[in-house]
Amino acid sequence: MKTEGTTPEEVIANCPPERQEAMRKLRKTILDNLPAGFSEGIGYGMIGYAVPHSLYPAGYHCNPKLPLPFMSFASQKNFIAFYHMGIYADPELLDWFRTEYAKVSKTKLDMGKSCVRFKKPDQIPFELIGQLVSKVKPEDWIHTYEKNYNSKSK
Repeated sequence: MKTEGTTPEEVIANCPPERQEAMRKLRKTILDNLPAGFSEGIGYGMIGYAVPHSLYPAGYHCNPKLPLPFMSFASQKNFIAFYHMGIYADPELLDWFRTEYAKVSKTKLDMGKSCVRFKKPDQIPFELIGQLVSKVKPEDWIHTYEKNYNSKSK
């Protein structure tokens, strides 16, 4: 489910009213903790954060015209989704996140490979999300991305 909008503010304004406050708070949490160098934008109908071409000219291998994606979030049909490619590509970071999530949440972790799903906006562990966001700098993500992408393309 894509949320319409060309700016983060428009995307949030077009979310269901009961999710808008959580979406604003999630964006603020990300921006307050985002390491310097990432850029915010809209991609695939979601608010996203990427390594811009100025830091990584090669761009995203699927479409080099796009910056290297890293993290995004969206209001989906039945939940708010938070996508973090670092927890997909780095087993140590994933283990840390799972361990810390269990310490701060009363709900079971609902996640796919890079997607954490929050069915109830009031159950989003914003402080933990902030800690996760702060752990990976653009240069760290470039290194992890290239290591994983190059090993798969061989």
